[in-house]
Amino acid sequence: MTTKLTNADLVKAALMSGGINAVINGLINWFQMRGKNEIFLTVDSISTTEHTVLGGAVILASSLAAILTIITYFTLKVANKPAFYPRGLWLTIRNAFFAFGVMVTLSIILQRMAGAVSVTPLVAVIVTGLIAGVVASVVDYMTKTELIN
Repeated sequence: MTTKLTNADLVKAALMSGGINAVINGLINWFQMRGKNEIFLTVDSISTTEHTVLGGAVILASSLAAILTIITYFTLKVANKPAFYPRGLWLTIRNAFFAFGVMVTLSIILQRMAGAVSVTPLVAVIVTGLIAGVVASVVDYMTKTELIN
């Protein structure tokens, strides 16, 4: 069964995916962060052994982008969907590198402008959830529009 998806349908589905992923990844992060007094959002060194919120978000964004691209590819029912290899695999790699690049760039800019910034666990969870939500929404929309066109 195939359905005709409008741009409004794609945006609505992307926002729903983003909301769900924000909550799930925020909760996962809460269980990792609870009990700590403060967590670094960024540190004033690019080669640190200290765990930072944005350092973890880089890994989260790129892995989430790859996983969600594959899930979206296999769950989307449209006519004339291209084969997973090479088109779906290329989308997976492209989305993962896109998310990685954006997160690294934004993290380095924030680090350069703000230096070392520490936050409470609640703020760390909110930031992580927002990043996961945005990544999930963008990846869902990009993947579906690419497969439909």
